Order: sequence, then structure tokens, then C-alpha cells
Amino acid sequence: MAKNLVVTGGAGYIGSHVAVDLINAGHDVLIIDNFVNSHPKAIERIKEIAPGRIDLLERDLANADHADEIVDAIKTFGADGAVHLAGLKAVGESVEKPAKYYSTNIGSALTLIRALEAANAKSLVFSSSATVYGDYNDNPVTEDGETGATNPYGRTKLFIEEILKDIARADNDWKIVNLRYFNPVGAHPSGKIGEDPNDIPNNLFPYIAQVAIGRREKLTVFGNDYATRDGTGVRDYIHVCDLARGHVKALDWLSGQKNGVVKDINLGAGVGYSVLEAVSAFKRASNRDIPYEIAARREGDIAEIYADAGLANELLNWKAEKSLEEMCADHWRWQSQNPNGYKTD
Repeated sequence: MAKNLVVTGGAGYIGSHVAVDLINAGHDVLIIDNFVNSHPKAIERIKEIAPGRIDLLERDLANADHADEIVDAIKTFGADGAVHLAGLKAVGESVEKPAKYYSTNIGSALTLIRALEAANAKSLVFSSSATVYGDYNDNPVTEDGETGATNPYGRTKLFIEEILKDIARADNDWKIVNLRYFNPVGAHPSGKIGEDPNDIPNNLFPYIAQVAIGRREKLTVFGNDYATRDGTGVRDYIHVCDLARGHVKALDWLSGQKNGVVKDINLGAGVGYSVLEAVSAFKRASNRDIPYEIAARREGDIAEIYADAGLANELLNWKAEKSLEEMCADHWRWQSQNPNGYKTD
């Protein structure tokens, strides 16, 4: 059944892919984005890939002066629910500027909650993160794993999860899924939308891609003395299109649930690759050299983490389908067709 769905941060990397899948599934979408770490051209590209109703409100969810307008827009749109992806996401920056991360990420969530309450649209899929698990669990990590993030970015995700659970306990009309996803990479197969950091990339794959295209001289690998097979950090990489499909599945699942449900669900491929293995795979996909240097470990990073995604398969009928090779090929297609990201044309 078609719905009116709000996508906060919908012009961003993950949000743009989620918007495409929601529109292709027959839903109408209202994107709220302030373009701090995204580009307006992404909206045009979404419309090219997925013709359908897509409205845009350029506002900052964390800005108190915008809150009333955001509430009015969501009510006017007739929202049935939301996917919340807006927020800051760089682990390193969060360690340097924790207050900025707490005010932005938690403030954005509270504004959206207020707006959804006003619109009586109490169905929410929250973009959480595997960073909520910290460095406390055996792999693969299940949703029952011990939480305790090792950096302020992860703590904002964990705190928002707790806020949402408190709200659902206080008001049984809410239905919420916290999607704890691992490391999104890749791009839409069309090459029209992908990851386009405004500044120096904080994540591995966009940095590798910018080295491959010639925008960066070399990759910095943070630490080669972890207790992993080649000494570099191991992560669970998931294709962004698989991830986007998981959001649609989560909304579909919520539609069939009684009120008062709150569920934490991992989205990951269930296998870990090291930094150097990712570099090698991208070299093969791009047929380009990826020079790199080893640096000291980065504060807030952990050695290894990958998901147990069995619950997503059980509840949502979802599992990751795309291989590391496909992730690299699609990411390279995006980067090679858009050497300067959305600023190319």
C-alpha cells in the first residue's frame, strides 16, 4: 500500500538510495535535507532514476528556528511515517568535536519525533549503526550483543536508540525499527548517485575511489598492528543498494505490526574484509593503482567487527546479495562517471 514517507537526509549517500527504492516501491517521498554533507543535484538524479512524487524541504532539523516549519511541512505532507538518516557521521570528527555531534544528531532526532507526533505518523525507521556495539563482542555480532560505543558518533546513535525506546514505552502508538548497519559502500548501478563527501573523505571506500581517480595522492591506512589476518582493521561492507532495500523491507514489516513495537535489527553482509583486501578488490575493479601509507591507529577505531544478520532474514526476509566485487565495480562506475562528484556537471 502506497504511503507518504519522510526521508530526512534524503539527498545524502544512503538517503538518496533509500529514496529511490521507496519511490520505485510506489511511495511518495518528502526529503528534508540541509545539504551540509550532500548536494542538491542528488535530488535531480533521484528523479531521473525513480520517476514519482518527491518533495523537498531544505531545512536543518537541528536548528531550533526551523523546527516549527518542519513540523508544519510534515503535517501538510500527510506523512504516514519516516526514515531518519539526517546527521553527522564521521568518527574522527566526532572525537574532535563531540558537542557538535551531540547537538546535531540528537537535536535532529528530537525535532523529527516532535513532527511525527504532531502528524500522528508514529512509524519510524532509524538509521543506527554497528558503532553502538563498541569493542565488546565476539563476531559475528548479534542484536543481543553488549552495547557501549567507543566514540561520540556511535554514542549519539546509541542514545537516540534509547530515546526512541523511552518514547515507545511512554506512548504505545509508536512502531520503530533501529537498523544497525555496518559499512555501506558502492553506488547505484546507473552511476547517477553515489557517495560524494564535501571535504576529505572519512570513510575508506570514497577515499580509495578518489585516489583511483587522481583526486588524492595516496590512501592513509590507520594501523597495521591489529590482531587481524593482515594487521589492518576488518569491517563488514554492505552494498548501499542492499542497504536501501533493507529500509523498504523494514517499513513493510512495521506496517504489519501492532503498535508498541521497537526492534533493533542488524543489516550487514555477515563477512569481514580487511582494509588491504578492500584496496586490492578496488584495484581490480578500477584497473588503477591505489598507493597507500601506514599511519598510527585512529582513536575510536576497533580491530574487527562483522554482523550476524540472521534476524533481518527472519523478520524482514532480507539478506545482503551483492559481493565485494560488485560493491567496488559500482563504486568505481559512480566515481569514474563523476570524477568530482555531483560538481562534475
